[in-house]
Amino acid sequence: MKLTVENLAAHGGFVSRKAVEKEIKWSHEGQEFTATVNVLPLSYATAKSDIVSSQLKSDPLAARIAHCIVDDEGAPVFSVGDITGEADPERGPLSNGLTHELLRVIGEASSLGKHRASSVTKPNSGTSSSSTASAGAPSKKPKSASATQSS
Repeated sequence: MKLTVENLAAHGGFVSRKAVEKEIKWSHEGQEFTATVNVLPLSYATAKSDIVSSQLKSDPLAARIAHCIVDDEGAPVFSVGDITGEADPERGPLSNGLTHELLRVIGEASSLGKHRASSVTKPNSGTSSSSTASAGAPSKKPKSASATQSS
């Protein structure tokens, strides 16, 4: 396929700015909660948000959640400070369970972890592991004399 705007549009090269509605469930301190959230799939705009977050030395996960979780009009539900707890130290940061659920639905809305069969590469037979744990002991081969030996 030739890389053109038309071909990319026809083959999933662009991401809609329309949020996907997802249901989340989490528990906190023994209580179960359920909510419906609007999720923007990852896109160029998210990549830009990730880079800006990095440049500002901000929390990248909080920035991703703040960018992707939106209300019915597409406006962010959270600020980074809401997520990290800095906006209201008395309230604190998002709970662990809620944070994981939000990241999970962002991944789902973005089809992360799902690969088409044709894009998955299989390792060649006979390939060796790059792990150093399986490497043998260093060679006992004598070292050659250096041209600049000291006397």
